[in-house]
Amino acid sequence: MEFQSIHEPFCVSYGMGVDSTAMLVGLARMGIRPDLITFADTGGEKPETYAYLPVINAWLRSVGFPEVTVVRYEGKHGRYDTLEGNCLANETLPGIAFGGGSCADKFKTAPQNAYRRTVPLFQSAWKAGGKVVVAIGYDAGPKDCRRSEVKEDARYRYVYPLRVWGWDRERCEREIALAGLPVPPKSACFFCPSTKPSELRDLIDRHPDLADRIIAIEAAAKPKLTKIQGLWRNGCKGTRGAEKRPGSMTEFIQAHRLNRANRAA
Repeated sequence: MEFQSIHEPFCVSYGMGVDSTAMLVGLARMGIRPDLITFADTGGEKPETYAYLPVINAWLRSVGFPEVTVVRYEGKHGRYDTLEGNCLANETLPGIAFGGGSCADKFKTAPQNAYRRTVPLFQSAWKAGGKVVVAIGYDAGPKDCRRSEVKEDARYRYVYPLRVWGWDRERCEREIALAGLPVPPKSACFFCPSTKPSELRDLIDRHPDLADRIIAIEAAAKPKLTKIQGLWRNGCKGTRGAEKRPGSMTEFIQAHRLNRANRAA
């Protein structure tokens, strides 16, 4: 599969996580230089992810790549410009907590597309009837292979280099280390409904302020919740190897803090 041609501008949708970082490493090795690298900041990434930005930018400069362009959702009437702000203002939870929908379109895809429309190189390509190639970091592992590819449209052609190279997550981590980079932390909002119990425990201990903000998000939404208990929906009974947990992250946070206090007593 051809990632880039002289007739198509080439950009990277960068998530600041393992897969998309490995994708940049592979592109650099192959001498494929992106015209633009964008990171959509939902406003809810963990501090460790934001701390990785200067690290990756220094490496990008060293290989002759453009630095990361950070884009964000621009809220209407100044109500909110982050996913967390959206949840608080509308007294709701991310769509995935309700078993459908995604925050990606509004807070990740749309801001990146909005910025791309301002880039003269891309405007020229579209005016000439061409497309812009967007590289997305889905890896070749069994979990990511279940993710659907984005359909080509009038403006964009989407490519998945990691799948073409056959790089799974473990291979991605090795390639990042071989490039002299630290392996980045998992990129996700601190209140993501897909958070595992072990990850939430780590967040509670490392960033108690973020745990408090999770409690605030669930508290704001609680009066309107009729079918789910919280960000984890209706909990997990602990079958099929999964850890038992409640549907409310608030309940989990409070129990973890109580257990920790009892151990310290």
